[in-house]
Amino acid sequence: MPKSPPKKLPNLSLTSVPAFWPITMAAQLLEQGTELYAKNLKFVDEEIRIHHDLRPKLATRNKVRLDLRTMVLREYGKPGGIPTLVDAPHAGHTAMIADYHKGQSLVETLLANGVGHVALTDWKPATQDMKDLEIDNYLAELVVAIDDLGGRVNLVGLCQGGWVSAMVAARFPDKVNKLVLAGAPIDTDAGKGPIKRMVHKSPASFYEELVAMGGGLMKGAYMLQGWKNMHPEQHYIQDHVDLYEHMDDRAYLKKEETFESWYENPIDLPGRWYLQVITQIFMKNRLAKGKFVGLGRRLNLRDIKCPVYLLAGADDDITTPEQVLGAAKYIGTPKSRIVKKTVPGGHIGLFMGARTLNEHWPSIARWIAEK
Repeated sequence: MPKSPPKKLPNLSLTSVPAFWPITMAAQLLEQGTELYAKNLKFVDEEIRIHHDLRPKLATRNKVRLDLRTMVLREYGKPGGIPTLVDAPHAGHTAMIADYHKGQSLVETLLANGVGHVALTDWKPATQDMKDLEIDNYLAELVVAIDDLGGRVNLVGLCQGGWVSAMVAARFPDKVNKLVLAGAPIDTDAGKGPIKRMVHKSPASFYEELVAMGGGLMKGAYMLQGWKNMHPEQHYIQDHVDLYEHMDDRAYLKKEETFESWYENPIDLPGRWYLQVITQIFMKNRLAKGKFVGLGRRLNLRDIKCPVYLLAGADDDITTPEQVLGAAKYIGTPKSRIVKKTVPGGHIGLFMGARTLNEHWPSIARWIAEK
């Protein structure tokens, strides 16, 4: 009886064993050609660099004014007049969002348009000994920063830094000269954004389990995965296709590396702080309702009397325009001294998008600097 011909092993049997993966790629050299093979290797190297090697870096020269437990207070420009304090988002990414890239930086834009003295909250990643810090701890250190700057500032709150800034302005009205809330979730019951839907659909126990998995911290890696899952086709397919197609475009790669050095390096947050934010700010909307207690006192947004600028992104699916602009219903500032503006683009573009920085933030800077 003739013997059956030996079965050919599928390529999967080799590629599924890590040690054989380079051998498999080498075997494809003859089939693909040297040029395509080299591009494939270059693509792999760039993917590793983007997702593992790059680290966020602020673009504009600055000096450290304070080094506190929760943040480093960075200072730009020259002291003089009322300083402008930019409260960076405390939502799992670094302050690089406010000082992103030379020629594309919110801090740089403010300095170039009449705001001569800028400070920036560079929030630190939470370590294990910080897991039980609360919102009050962060409010207190922001107040320390304001006092160190002279006791009165123009306060610019970005995203999550916006509701923190609103809390400080309500708790200590005399410390805030002007208030800018950009992409800031103030009325978290407003609109129909995905964050609102997810928070209200998920039980508090879900977030408690995430914190427990992180040993008492809300791990930045968990949050990054959640953000990516909001647009899976973009992050898991299209981003990689775009990168591969632009492997020979150095300008594209530089731009991509700058963005990913920020985006792919989230920071951990204190678990207790995070659970307070989820339940009290997003689930119960206690700040807008005047029921949140900050630094020993119930906060009422009607105690905010200073001029206020509300900036929203038309296509923002993280903080919908309604959540930002709805603040006008709650704050005590006269309507004639409230500016409400919606600009094209999404959430991240509000703070570091070239178009928004060039077309809209210069007028905001001049509004801040105007006496």
